[in-house]
Amino acid sequence: MSAARYGMLTAARRFDASAERVARSGDPEAGKDVDLADEVVQQVEAKHQFAASAQLISAADDMWRALISAQEQTQRR
Repeated sequence: MSAARYGMLTAARRFDASAERVARSGDPEAGKDVDLADEVVQQVEAKHQFAASAQLISAADDMWRALISAQEQTQRR
């Protein structure tokens, strides 16, 4: 779970950094080194990284619920 949370945090930071560079690209001085195509790739990759981490959390949650359910069934016997 902690690895997935870290993955989501990293993806969000990566997306934010790219968005900031895109915003700077409108400035003739600060944005002259910004490659917009690369920034689009960075944002799409960050989106997929975030989604994959979210799915990992969902799977871990399902496993946790199954474990608790099995434990409850064992205790009822």
